[in-house]
Formats: sequence, structure tokens, C-alpha cells
Amino acid sequence: MRKHNSVEVFRITGARPGLTDDVRGRQRRYVISMLVRTAAVILAATLWNVERHVAVVALALGLLLPYIAVVIANGGRENASSLPSVHLPTPVRPALEAPPEPADAEPAPEAADRARGQEQHDRS
Repeated sequence: MRKHNSVEVFRITGARPGLTDDVRGRQRRYVISMLVRTAAVILAATLWNVERHVAVVALALGLLLPYIAVVIANGGRENASSLPSVHLPTPVRPALEAPPEPADAEPAPEAADRARGQEQHDRS
């Protein structure tokens, strides 16, 4: 049997997704946000003379969505807190075990004091 004194073990399941996967996901979210924005602006233009309050809401969405999409896209890589730790600590094995404690034949001093107090109470 071999001994591995200072070998660190890593779990592959604890690794974060690759950088290309992360960038691809951010680009996908940004494109979807811009498609929703385009639809909102077109909806605002077509409903301007029909339903003005719906058109104003769609226009506000079309104006705010680019800012929100950029903030989300530039947010950086997420920390994968749900994944297990990637480093497994080396288990520590004790060299010797502690000897078993000898059983006391005499009761503890508090128990002896309680027993004397009970005897005196019974006599009264």
C-alpha cells in the first residue's frame, strides 16, 4: 500500500463552467433582452394611437431594458455556491487512541453529599 503524504485531491464536479460557456450564456441573455426591447418599441409604435397607456408602458420598457441588459451581461462570472467544494482535505488519522477511563468505585463527592442530606431529611 502506498502512502500519499501531501497529495491534494480535487473534485471535477466542483469546477465552474468554462469561460467560453459563461460568455456564450451572457451573450444569449443579452440578445434575448434586446429582442424583447425591439418587440416593446414596435408594440409602442403600433399602439400609440390605439391604446396610449399600453404604448407608454411598452416605450418605458424599451427605454429601460438596454440598461438592465448591459448590467446583467457585464455582471461577471457567478459564484457557484451550490457546487461542492473542489478541495477535499486529507483525513487526519490519530496515531494512538486514548486509553479507556477506569470506572470509579466510589461515587462522586456531590452524590455523596446529596445522599447524606437525604438521610438527614428522612430522620427529621
